[in-house]
Amino acid sequence: MRGGAGKTILSVGIIAALRNRGIIVAPFKKGPDYIDAGWLALAAGRPCYNLDTFLIDTPIILNSYERHTYGTDAAVIEGNRGLYDCINTDGLTSTAELAKLLDLPVILCLDATKTTRTMAAVVAGCAQFDPGVKIKGVVLNHVAGVRHENILRTSIEQHCGIPVVGAVPKLRKQSFPERHMGLVPTYEHQWAQDAVGTIAELAETYIDLTAVCHIASVRLRTRTDPIEIHTGQYASSIASQASEQPKAPPPRIGIIRDSAFQFYYPENLDALVQAGAELVVTSPLFEDNLPAVDALYIGGGFPETHAQRLAKNVTYREQIKRLADQGMPIYAECGGLMYMGQELVLDEQHYPMTGVLPISFGFSKRPQGHGYTIARVAQANPFFKTGQTIKGHEFHYSTVRLLEEDPGVMAFEMERGKGLQNNLDGLFRNNVLATYTHIHALGTPQWAPALVAKARHFRKNHPDR
Repeated sequence: MRGGAGKTILSVGIIAALRNRGIIVAPFKKGPDYIDAGWLALAAGRPCYNLDTFLIDTPIILNSYERHTYGTDAAVIEGNRGLYDCINTDGLTSTAELAKLLDLPVILCLDATKTTRTMAAVVAGCAQFDPGVKIKGVVLNHVAGVRHENILRTSIEQHCGIPVVGAVPKLRKQSFPERHMGLVPTYEHQWAQDAVGTIAELAETYIDLTAVCHIASVRLRTRTDPIEIHTGQYASSIASQASEQPKAPPPRIGIIRDSAFQFYYPENLDALVQAGAELVVTSPLFEDNLPAVDALYIGGGFPETHAQRLAKNVTYREQIKRLADQGMPIYAECGGLMYMGQELVLDEQHYPMTGVLPISFGFSKRPQGHGYTIARVAQANPFFKTGQTIKGHEFHYSTVRLLEEDPGVMAFEMERGKGLQNNLDGLFRNNVLATYTHIHALGTPQWAPALVAKARHFRKNHPDR
């Protein structure tokens, strides 16, 4: 119903509990979120794909949903914010519109704190606001006790005719601490799998899974049935590329992926493979040397939480700087942008980064950029044609402390969003482009072929680097 009502925890619990029953669940996240998607993927044992009607055109949304639900028993899509909330008043980018587009039933998650019969009015209002949205169930969260639950359940079912399929009490122990406007990233904690197990038991105890499966037209299996785990398109693509014998070696694109850099859409990695690349996962937190690669893709994350370790890995940083000076293509988003800079300044401590780009970063306690972005490509750059429009999103606490360049080295003019500085984003030099704007490959299909083409060119011209 709204942000913070508990949708992610309940979605994770339902997915994990169904998986324990042997049901193959395709998880999705409505919106651009990475952190929630990571938890949903962990619960399902397969990649979670984002369905974002702002970033991605409708026919591609439909195609993505069909492809990633093929061969599964059920799909669970976690909405974002309230059911009808969106970026403006037309409602076109809301969770409700996505449910209508995919013709799927909706289960409302309601925070029942300090309310009783009023919740029936809220449910009735949601059901009547758009009759095209099929609200088929309600899960109550933060219920104070049996009496509270009975009043809520009776009021909603009698006045709205919509069943209450779960009632979760207030929990003393929080298995999923929140941070950065969402749940903590799964990469950061070894207890993540245990936490998913705990929340699955919560769903088993307090949610009527039989009713949920009836709403979704799914056959509920016993917990003793065998579990089949699918790894999804990205992993299967990686497996298939290992068995294939191409005539010419594919360019190798390094993916810096660890608890400092963890925000990657599965579709972005798929797109690079489909464009002809071999992906090589690497990490400056665990490796002293950069592997032999022809390009780098550095996603977002929280490098500030590992600033000291990143700074101490001098060899890795210097190798990136040397290859960037030689013209190796590098595409970096948000956290990757910060790693490409001169330094991070935290609590008056200076931590050197790769030094590829002449920019330094500080940090704020509040988000400095948050929401969807629209960027017009205004300058010739390594990966995008001038004049085209790119849709993305930004979310960061970092601030530009010092930029030692003319604004002319920025590729993007921001039509929506904050960007780096002065409504500009996309700092570039040679074949390096770094930006606060996160893109989705299904919404920006030219990105992956451009990066792979640059990698192939670099490989051809630097065979002995």
